[in-house]
Amino acid sequence: MMKHIEEVKNNLQDEIKLVTTLKDADQLKIKYLGRKGIINDLMRIIPTIPSDQRASFGQQINSLKVEITNIIEELIKKFSSETVPKAKKEIFDVTLPGKHPFVGKRHPLTQTIDDIKEVFARLGFDVAYGPEVESEYYNFEALNIPADHPSRTDFDTFYIKNDVLLRSQTSTVQIRIMEKQKPPIRIIAPGRVYRPDTVDARHSFMFHQVEGLLVDEGVSFADLKGVLNQFIKTYFGQNVQMRLRPSFFPFTEPSAEVDISCSICGGNGCSVCSYSGWVEILGAGMVDPNVFKAVHYDAEKYTGFAFGMGVERITMLKYGINDIRLFYENDMRFLSQF
Repeated sequence: MMKHIEEVKNNLQDEIKLVTTLKDADQLKIKYLGRKGIINDLMRIIPTIPSDQRASFGQQINSLKVEITNIIEELIKKFSSETVPKAKKEIFDVTLPGKHPFVGKRHPLTQTIDDIKEVFARLGFDVAYGPEVESEYYNFEALNIPADHPSRTDFDTFYIKNDVLLRSQTSTVQIRIMEKQKPPIRIIAPGRVYRPDTVDARHSFMFHQVEGLLVDEGVSFADLKGVLNQFIKTYFGQNVQMRLRPSFFPFTEPSAEVDISCSICGGNGCSVCSYSGWVEILGAGMVDPNVFKAVHYDAEKYTGFAFGMGVERITMLKYGINDIRLFYENDMRFLSQF
């Protein structure tokens, strides 16, 4: 048996002298260490020899395999380094301007939400959050929205199953907060909402809202007007005007649509404001007593107001953007402008 091993060693030494390229080294590796190579041939001999010699012969084969592996790997390493072309010497001009790496920025919607939170923080409002997957109770019933209201159909709400849905408004957060906390309450609730709208330049099936709520004793519609006017002047500028138009929402009474003078044309009329000089930015009103009843508040003692604004609409007005789809396309040419 030792004769076989010595013969393999001698043959290997002779063949090493003939290796001159990386290809030769690879072929030598296959010949000795491959699946049908010489080492495997030696391993097949083991079962044919006497049992008392098998262990010793197996150890010698393993030692030979390690020795051959090291020799061939050194050859491969040697010829691999010789085949790699030497890198050209790079000429570095220290007078050239440096290459500026791309630095990420906050998404314009995130910037707008942060700016809105900052304004209302100055007015004493805390920030509250709630789940995006809601029940019909929080999304409709507790907000005084009747069972036959159009918004409760599949055409206006994403239902997951039975009474479980994706919230269509962040007003759900005000119910959850009032269930856990007694007045005074002063919060805003930013977050994503979902409605099965057809996607176009002004609509998306997912968008962002900021809900506001203030509840205490003696809160009036004048307080609502004052808070909203302060927000608009701070966010859009002192020259922007505000007006309120009577409206209806199931969870507020009385209710109003809030418009501002178009920041794009300065109120003179353009395509953004449909040449009216005014743009609607949010809905608001005094909290309906039925909403207080759902959270066990004494409507005779407490009053409050609520408002809700679309973050995309606010951002579009702030930066003169005419297509809501730009916010979700991840186009760096657009995002890098903010």
